Amino acid sequence: MAEPIPPITLPPAENADREGEWLQQSLHQWLDEEFIPEPVNAEIAQRAASIYVRQRMEGENDLGALTIAIVTEMQGFDFSQSFFGEFAIANAVSDLLLDSLGIERCCGQ
Repeated sequence: MAEPIPPITLPPAENADREGEWLQQSLHQWLDEEFIPEPVNAEIAQRAASIYVRQRMEGENDLGALTIAIVTEMQGFDFSQSFFGEFAIANAVSDLLLDSLGIERCCGQ
């Protein structure tokens, strides 16, 4: 039987607002590069970053829980002007965070 993938825990937030600013800029850049730059990308990045900051300020450090929170809360966002949806955004946030920690995304190493 395969071993379960261990959870990924982020270091405690020392400055959640600064993390949020970084995430907003990084996600906005990713959104613009993934397809085409669209005005709604800035709104998406801002919303995802604010969810992330609030979760971190509440003490959430588990990457899986942060990803689920972003999926859940982004469901209320109107994606009709975008190529993206809540799952793509949550996965992109997760990938950006893993990259920032130097963790290989494909294998969790």
